[in-house]
Amino acid sequence: MTVNISFLGGASTVTGSKFLVRYKERKLLVDCGLFQGYKQLRLRNWQPLPVAPTEIDAVVLTHAHLDHSGYLPLLARDGYRGAVHTTSGTRDLCAILLPDSGHLQEEDAAFLNRHHLSEHTPALPLYTRLDAQHCLPQLRAHAFHQSFEPIPGWRVRFTPAGHILGAASVLLEVGGRRILFSGDLGRPDDLIMNPPEAPPQADTVLVESTYGDREHPPTDVLQELGPALQRLAARGGVAVVPVFAVGRAQTLLHAIHLLKAQKVIPASLPVFLDSPMAVSTTGLFERHLGEHRLNLRQSQALSREATMVQTTDESKALARRHGPMVILSASGMATGGRVLHHLALYAGERHNMIIITGHQAPGTRGARIANGEKRIRIFAQEVDIRAEVVTLNSASAHSDANQTLAWLRSMGRAPQQVYVVHGEPGAADALRERIAHELHWRVAVPEHNSTCPA
Repeated sequence: MTVNISFLGGASTVTGSKFLVRYKERKLLVDCGLFQGYKQLRLRNWQPLPVAPTEIDAVVLTHAHLDHSGYLPLLARDGYRGAVHTTSGTRDLCAILLPDSGHLQEEDAAFLNRHHLSEHTPALPLYTRLDAQHCLPQLRAHAFHQSFEPIPGWRVRFTPAGHILGAASVLLEVGGRRILFSGDLGRPDDLIMNPPEAPPQADTVLVESTYGDREHPPTDVLQELGPALQRLAARGGVAVVPVFAVGRAQTLLHAIHLLKAQKVIPASLPVFLDSPMAVSTTGLFERHLGEHRLNLRQSQALSREATMVQTTDESKALARRHGPMVILSASGMATGGRVLHHLALYAGERHNMIIITGHQAPGTRGARIANGEKRIRIFAQEVDIRAEVVTLNSASAHSDANQTLAWLRSMGRAPQQVYVVHGEPGAADALRERIAHELHWRVAVPEHNSTCPA
């Protein structure tokens, strides 16, 4: 019997990571993510998986971002009753992210119904906050470097991937094969996260390619963010910063702390973190010392650097303030959340600023803003973009092509097969080409819903 991998998501696209490993009659799902971005991708979330959830024996997550974990509530609601194996950091983050995702799904459906904007009557959420809460007891946390058996005879080990808290690469040993899932790889020079650990030897590697077609600029986030906030403070504007509640929000809080300490920007510049999920996540850095570069004092300083905005009333009250000020708010690709209210309010004024801080999936509002579109749709209204748009290329939490190749090279012996995943077609193919020509390894970009030997 051969070991096979079915690419149910994360193939020729960045989002929706789901990799189903089959051996004999058993099935293991590595990652369980939501598709995000273009409507035709999001519609895949509503289509049943080609395998019944009741037939899956175990689930393993590389990390908590929704494009890797956000389908779990649906999988459990549709019948999956097994364990979901994670690191402790991923477990803690999923307890925050998944219920929030369900809440946003409910809010979106309610908005569509209220304004009669859906072709379905009534519009329904993909899943609810309650669905998400019901799946949380299925999470089982494991330490890095500690082997465990999610299925008898199947051995799994987590190694640090450096992307966000809890992020791991997954080594699976089954049927005489060693299969390595890179997960999302962080950067060796990340401002707050430790670098990815060198990969263990494997026969087959699935490697991410988010930035498989580019190199990060030599500047760091302080060099990019400092001048932007200087301009903002001088003209009294408001900076709206769409942030991922996990990782990017904390990186920017630490960067602002350093810029104020170095007197690059005024110490009096008000900063607001308007995302209950990001506020909760920021507190986790104190509980996971050692997974990141910050010491206890620096971790505690994250929560003091900004005014933490929790309630809806507190968020609405920001509209009554005058600039200069910086508002960090989710979601990071401006697909939903409180940041939409701030964009609608401030994007139309030239003295304001929109700061894009990371990868923007094609089809998202964040991508359209980053690409220079002058009008976007928010809450069924057209919003003009007159504010200065600043993109922080150095703030990405993903490795670039050179860094990914260096990670692969550190494996030592060539694997028998590499599959390039988690990238748009151009990025995935660019990384495939470099792996083939520079490393001379056997490499392919799998198609969505294809099945390949491991």
